Amino acid sequence: MKKLNVRFERDENANDIDIIIRAREQDEQIRALIESLTKFEAAKPETLTLLDSENRVSIVEEKDIVLVSADGKRTSVTTTSGIFRAKQSLQGIEKLLSRDFLRVSRFEIVNLKMVVKFDFTIGGTLRIEFKNGMETWASRRYIPQIRERLSGEEGYLC
Repeated sequence: MKKLNVRFERDENANDIDIIIRAREQDEQIRALIESLTKFEAAKPETLTLLDSENRVSIVEEKDIVLVSADGKRTSVTTTSGIFRAKQSLQGIEKLLSRDFLRVSRFEIVNLKMVVKFDFTIGGTLRIEFKNGMETWASRRYIPQIRERLSGEEGYLC
């Protein structure tokens, strides 16, 4: 087994994490390392760290999230147990969430597992009703992407 040297280089311009493996040749140890890094990247967290109404840190499980919304610079996460504030942007949270979530407008992402009903109206709008009785409306601009995504999802008909 070869010695593994790990170091961190700060790059103010980097948006992503770049991992470079430098070795004489790609052997089993290198392949195993690449595989484990790839699995780590593919894994999505099942919890989010949020702030409650009193600015206390709370751990919220992804399965309890109903919707995530942005209002100006504030990002709110509505869960089955209340509304929390996120430090990340809507786009940042979207990257963390699993495939169970769907963006329905510039300002909202919904948890498909919390949706009870999609109601396409005659006027071309889409009303989304949740298990907890809440409802929201999808942006007309997003309806083609929503239809495409839901037509491929088992249990959803559009």
